[in-house]
Amino acid sequence: MNSVFLIKVSGHDQPGITNIITGILADSAINVLDIGQAVIHNNLALGILVEVPEAVDVEPLSVLLAERLAALSMVVDIKEVSADDYVDWIGGQGKPRHILTLLARKITAGHVHKVTRLIAEHQLNIDKITRLSGRAALSDTDLITAKNKNENACVEFSLRGAWPDEQRMRTEFLELANDMDIDIAVQQDDMFRRNRRLVAFDMDSTLIEAEVIDELAKLAGVGEQVATITEAAMRGEIDFKESFTRRVALLKGLHESALEQVAGELKLVEGAETLIKTLKSLGYKTAILSGGFTFFANRLRDQLGFDYVYANELDILDGVVTGKVIGDVVDGMRKAHLLQNIASKENIALEQVIAIGDGANDLPMLSLSGLGVAFRAKPLVKQSARQSISTLGLDSVLYLLGISDRERMKMDANS
Repeated sequence: MNSVFLIKVSGHDQPGITNIITGILADSAINVLDIGQAVIHNNLALGILVEVPEAVDVEPLSVLLAERLAALSMVVDIKEVSADDYVDWIGGQGKPRHILTLLARKITAGHVHKVTRLIAEHQLNIDKITRLSGRAALSDTDLITAKNKNENACVEFSLRGAWPDEQRMRTEFLELANDMDIDIAVQQDDMFRRNRRLVAFDMDSTLIEAEVIDELAKLAGVGEQVATITEAAMRGEIDFKESFTRRVALLKGLHESALEQVAGELKLVEGAETLIKTLKSLGYKTAILSGGFTFFANRLRDQLGFDYVYANELDILDGVVTGKVIGDVVDGMRKAHLLQNIASKENIALEQVIAIGDGANDLPMLSLSGLGVAFRAKPLVKQSARQSISTLGLDSVLYLLGISDRERMKMDANS
């Protein structure tokens, strides 16, 4: 009867290790059942699960492997796998798989300890851990300084196992993220995660740092009144359409030159330009679905190259804002409807869609999409959305797609 053995090799990484091992195994017609390796700081950890024919004597094979690898300062350990253990391993095939992404300015041992403890408490196995962020330089600065430098850190965990109570687990991860000032995203590891094709963005406080209507209100002398309504709407305390109508009415009499003034002072959020550039390079379709104004959304379209823009048309008569908008108000339900229309037009499944926003009026499109991300959002929105990012910039969405800094920088270099 054939036997199963696990071969573990460790030591300083160098070219040719896997070639040497498999060459020796090939001479004995040995089958490879599983193989994996990781390299951390130039140190290799390689595992090969093999099926050894009954006619093969494992002892001299082990000696030969040990001798060849010892000459390269590598250590090898070979252990037989029992039939019961192998059957258990086969039985694990087909179990649900998820990707957990840990994001922070700096990742500490404490972060990893508490995240992995929660993973263990829910009886999930970690199959693989991968660093997606770039190699970090040593620094004596604290997290505040690191944040000012826009430093990113990201580790991805591949998890295996069933989730008896998915909502409870998501809630616990969100609470942990809030307590530790980190972000934790958990997604199903399926073909859709690796094949997103359309990304839809809210505009105010998502692509740009400001709420435009608040900035216009300041110039109109009604800043405090509008800001109060805006905050209530973003928290979900007032229906968006009602709040929007009330706020726009307060802008009546504002000269259209104020729009140019505000547009000239707007800043993109951290990472927005990097994210859009990368998405466009990868062939993604991009859209702005905003409860703000077309005047500003069209500027972003021209600046960053968005494929679709939908926002509210501010009514201006004789160079003065009338306090009304032209056409239907783009509220939460209309955003979701527009997202469906774009996906249908582009022949893209909703599971392949990403939606990103910060307010309660973004929740319909976040829940509709395959990946809905609450970005620097209000507490209500963070609790309702499946994923949230609060500690890093907008380009950290790339980590949720499994795109590493190394891959992105290589793409930038080739573009």
